[in-house]
Amino acid sequence: MELPYFKKLNMKTNIILAALAFISLSCNSNKTESETNTNNVSEKIVSLTDKQYQNAGLVIESTEERTVSATVNLNGVIDVPPQNLVSVSMPLGGYLKSTKLLPGMHVSKNEVIAVMEDQQYIQLQQEYLTTQSKLYFAEKEYERQRDLNQNKASSDKVYQMADAEYKNLRITLNALAEKLRLIHINPRTLSEKNISKSVNILSPIDGFVSKVNVNIGKYVNPADILFELINPDDIHLNLKVFEKDINGLFIGQKVMAYTNSQPDKKHECEIILISKDIATDEHSTEVHCHFSKYDKTLLPGMYMNAVVELKRHAVPTLPEDALVTFEGKEYVFVKVNERQFEMTAVKTGNSENGFTEIINPEVLKDKKIAVKGAYTLLMQLKNKSEE
Repeated sequence: MELPYFKKLNMKTNIILAALAFISLSCNSNKTESETNTNNVSEKIVSLTDKQYQNAGLVIESTEERTVSATVNLNGVIDVPPQNLVSVSMPLGGYLKSTKLLPGMHVSKNEVIAVMEDQQYIQLQQEYLTTQSKLYFAEKEYERQRDLNQNKASSDKVYQMADAEYKNLRITLNALAEKLRLIHINPRTLSEKNISKSVNILSPIDGFVSKVNVNIGKYVNPADILFELINPDDIHLNLKVFEKDINGLFIGQKVMAYTNSQPDKKHECEIILISKDIATDEHSTEVHCHFSKYDKTLLPGMYMNAVVELKRHAVPTLPEDALVTFEGKEYVFVKVNERQFEMTAVKTGNSENGFTEIINPEVLKDKKIAVKGAYTLLMQLKNKSEE
């Protein structure tokens, strides 16, 4: 009879032990969770005593709207517009007799930059002078036949033939004169005494030599380019701008450009043209800038960097002293109560004159921030976590 009694007693004991174990586990779990929450809170909130508060030198303020300028970094190449890049050729071809040009050399407008030779120049001058003589005779014959025809002493046919010959020679003479002007020979001063086998090539602009494509003694065809000249008055900086930055640019905006070899030497430019064509592959467009002062060391095709200051706009800001960096992130200390501050993460933007833009101002809305003494609060928080 005793066996069933002991079985019941053991069953009750087991139930009681299981209940006690569950209660103990539950209490430990709640305690661990409570400790975790306490630790999480203690990692963000710092509490100060009255003496610590006085020694910290804290200044409490809110975010303030200020105008902060933003900059965008660009790159591009020096470019020359088509009207300022001149290719020099010889329309009739010929042999290069002499030239003194070298790349980078300065030339003045109408300066002799090369001398060409060819027998066709002699032949052209001969044809012009011969036609000029024939025209003089044809003109006299035309006038004579005209007078005879008016007096009915000459037939209409003879008069018309004289008229046609006179007009044909006049057309031929004018055409030959234009050919002479094409090779810089003045037909008005040409005579049998100054026929020359050489002609001069004159510079069409004031500028610099970009390329020399021929050497002395070489024969060049009419389509060959002898020299390339650059007019530096309108040299451009062609910048590539991505789609996200285009809206901040405008005509007349100042740009500071510099080369990789001389990053400290700044060249001031001004935006004169913003292309309306967006490249689909890179989502970028071209912006043309004009140099305020030309530097002869800047050559077409040279790579340059540029910094553009975008339009100023009012944004929420905080003094730089209000920001602390912890584990690679930016934080501020928000006042919780009279002696407690919570470390709050913020995202920062551009900085100017000791103030920094806050990109996520909604986390600080209607809150007071420690704008001085933030570093002291961070040290206090670190000391607390190490205890």
